[in-house]
Amino acid sequence: MTGLSSLRRASAALPLLLSAAATGAPVPAKSNATSSATVLRPLTLVKDSDLDFGAVIATGAGTVVINPVSSATSVTGAVTPVGAVGHPAVFTTSGSKNSVVHINIPTNAVTLTRVGGVQTMTVSNWTLDGSSNRKIPLTMAIDFAVGGTLTVAAGQAEGTYLGTFDVTVQYP
Repeated sequence: MTGLSSLRRASAALPLLLSAAATGAPVPAKSNATSSATVLRPLTLVKDSDLDFGAVIATGAGTVVINPVSSATSVTGAVTPVGAVGHPAVFTTSGSKNSVVHINIPTNAVTLTRVGGVQTMTVSNWTLDGSSNRKIPLTMAIDFAVGGTLTVAAGQAEGTYLGTFDVTVQYP
């Protein structure tokens, strides 16, 4: 009886062994992928000219606006342009041809301070002479202009006012 009993157990275990062998170790899936890299020229950015609001006479509050597309100067309020006319800041950037770059100009007001004094004015409403995303042409250089709005207060002190602002260019 022990022989028959062992045989039954062995025959009962046989389908389990066959089932385990059929579903045994999983067959790994395989796929290929390609890796790549693009090396770009480092970007350069050169200031060709500063933003200049020109000379004005202020008999009260107003603004001076420099249009970066047309280089035109316009005034509002009690501000009158005299002498030298203002112009936008102009920059040249270069990098890898056919690459897209993003130009960043200020989004907040920048303070100008009177030379030899503490009086201030602000420049805001920064504008660019086109899209902030530009494709570098085959010549590998882009020129662009930046303008803004100078706010002149009533009773603004006479003098030259200076300040700086940041412009950056980056690959997106």
